Amino acid sequence: MSNSADSPEGPARRTSAWAVRGLTAAVFALAGLIFVTSANAAKGTDLRSDSSLLKLSDLIRQRSEKNAGLNDSAAAVRADIDALAQRDDGSTEAEDAKLKALEKTAGTTEITGGAVSVTLNDAPPDATANPGYPEPQPNDLVIHQQDLQAVVNALWQGGARGIQVMDQRLISTSAVRCVGNTLILQGRVYSPPYKVTAVGDPGRLKQALNDSTATQNYQLYVKAYGLGWKVDENESVTLPGYSGTVDLHYAQPVK
Repeated sequence: MSNSADSPEGPARRTSAWAVRGLTAAVFALAGLIFVTSANAAKGTDLRSDSSLLKLSDLIRQRSEKNAGLNDSAAAVRADIDALAQRDDGSTEAEDAKLKALEKTAGTTEITGGAVSVTLNDAPPDATANPGYPEPQPNDLVIHQQDLQAVVNALWQGGARGIQVMDQRLISTSAVRCVGNTLILQGRVYSPPYKVTAVGDPGRLKQALNDSTATQNYQLYVKAYGLGWKVDENESVTLPGYSGTVDLHYAQPVK
């Protein structure tokens, strides 16, 4: 009987055996590489439950605090620049008066006067419908972007000379936007309750709030589900000037 070396099937079988062994070794090597990479990435911790991993809300809060610090720094630098420019800018008194008037309109200087403050808040966690109203849906119990915009628009309509939302003065490029149950205003994030303060004639401001169809609609939800609504009148309030960047950011076509 001939040995396997002389058999026509012998070389093919040895080649197949070596291929299997080589493939097996490659698989084990790849598995080892994956384990090492995973260990380095996790740094010895659980990738899913490590408490040091930031939640999205934590990241947003950190960015908001950073933006607040940058705004403060920008305001300090702008104040220094304004002080240097006022030493001798070569302008006439008429030109200086015109510039100050424009600054007031732009919202970059502080203003003082009688004011009205409006505070909006989500309904209580255990809120139920008052008699005569249907049971609320989740969206019925929280403040929405349209509610804040309604208050701001009504106050402008009432002749407000300046408006502040939370601790930020509004200017012409300000956008009151809500994402989920949070307010994003000029790069910073806020949670309810939301306070809107307007300097102007208190009587006209309150009348404008009462006349607004949008705020009247919000009042229905206040009565039905207990959303927060509080209006305060103040004899004298000082709103700080806007201190953030005034640069415009816009999309550009890709060339």
